[in-house]
Amino acid sequence: MSRLSISKTPKCYVGGKFIRSESGRTFPLADAAGEFFAHIPQCTRKDVRNAVEIAAKAGAGWADRSGYNRGQILYRLAEMMEPRAAELEAALKLSGATPAAAAKEVSATIDRTVHFAGWTDKYEQLLGSVNPVASPHFNFTVTEPTGVVAIVAPDEAPLLALITLVLPAIVSGNSVIALASETAPYPAIVLGEMLATSDLPGGVVNLLTGLRKEIIPTFATHAHIRAVSGAVNAADRETLEQGAADSVKRVKLLTGNATDIDWLAGHGPTPSLYAIRDLLEFKTTWHPVGA
Repeated sequence: MSRLSISKTPKCYVGGKFIRSESGRTFPLADAAGEFFAHIPQCTRKDVRNAVEIAAKAGAGWADRSGYNRGQILYRLAEMMEPRAAELEAALKLSGATPAAAAKEVSATIDRTVHFAGWTDKYEQLLGSVNPVASPHFNFTVTEPTGVVAIVAPDEAPLLALITLVLPAIVSGNSVIALASETAPYPAIVLGEMLATSDLPGGVVNLLTGLRKEIIPTFATHAHIRAVSGAVNAADRETLEQGAADSVKRVKLLTGNATDIDWLAGHGPTPSLYAIRDLLEFKTTWHPVGA
């Protein structure tokens, strides 16, 4: 008698745990050949609110860690992805990527993780400053995490784009709620399984799957989300900017559907110091000389 294989039940990664949608809804995911592959959780506004609460609690402890320790943890994430590269490649091929393109995207994803791991104990020296002032004061500017950052990943390069958007946020101590690609969510599911076995504290990165039209309005209006970053179309940009104006949050978006962005080359949110700067707050302090 032939043995039936056990199919994986994809789940979102929130608070260090694997969850189904609060509503119990799912949507079908087909493989590259058009055959049914799995039911993907269709997250709701309630899932976003739950994730925000979890991310806010996790963010304080993550921000209190030294930059050096955050770098160690992110490098450990790259270590977890390296031996499971074939699994990530399979997830990308499921959505139609060629073997060569999948291998290239996974390699770039791992390299980008190592790149940002190296910034954790360096960005403060480059972005902070001691400012000359015409009075008997020391004047200096230091960086602070923004808080909870919402990420909207594009459908193109669903793994590399997601990691390129998430890493600049968490490098500096922010926590993240990321909405995976709507058409190719499975790489994010697999990434969540690797996050769970890394040293990254639960709740620092939370990965949701679902429909943009249901999740993005909540990203825009939720008062405890302090910034939004991603690659969206014009309609979603308008929704996010209008909602962000009411709740006074930072918006860092790319226009279009990311089809004109070469994520491998690092265009868009570049893998550099400036991508980190976009999701930071700056505090300037005046201190009397001799006090």
